[in-house]
Amino acid sequence: VQLQASGGGLVQAGGSLRLSCATSGSAYSSNFMAWHRQAPGKVRELVASITPGGSTNYAGSVKGRFTISRDNAKRTMYLQMNSLKPEDTAVYYCYSYEALKGGNWGQGTLVTVSS
Repeated sequence: VQLQASGGGLVQAGGSLRLSCATSGSAYSSNFMAWHRQAPGKVRELVASITPGGSTNYAGSVKGRFTISRDNAKRTMYLQMNSLKPEDTAVYYCYSYEALKGGNWGQGTLVTVSS
């Protein structure tokens, strides 16, 4: 599967952004999907995940501010990010896992939150 992340940019603290991850080349509706991020000098961390059935999970640092969703008809996953903080600044990556085929990463989209 190929993943194309988009929607990053520069936003002031307290603002909002919506990231999108478009997929192609493989089954989508049965894939586990997730957003990860990597800030400068830090390890990549899980931000949010969503199962094929729509169950979601969030990192504690974003719970209540970020919402992950998926549109199976459009083969696209989203991350709505509200009340952004400078510490949310990072490159955000989408990830897809398909049973028997393994995982794939998108190329990343940069989110910069200014104080």
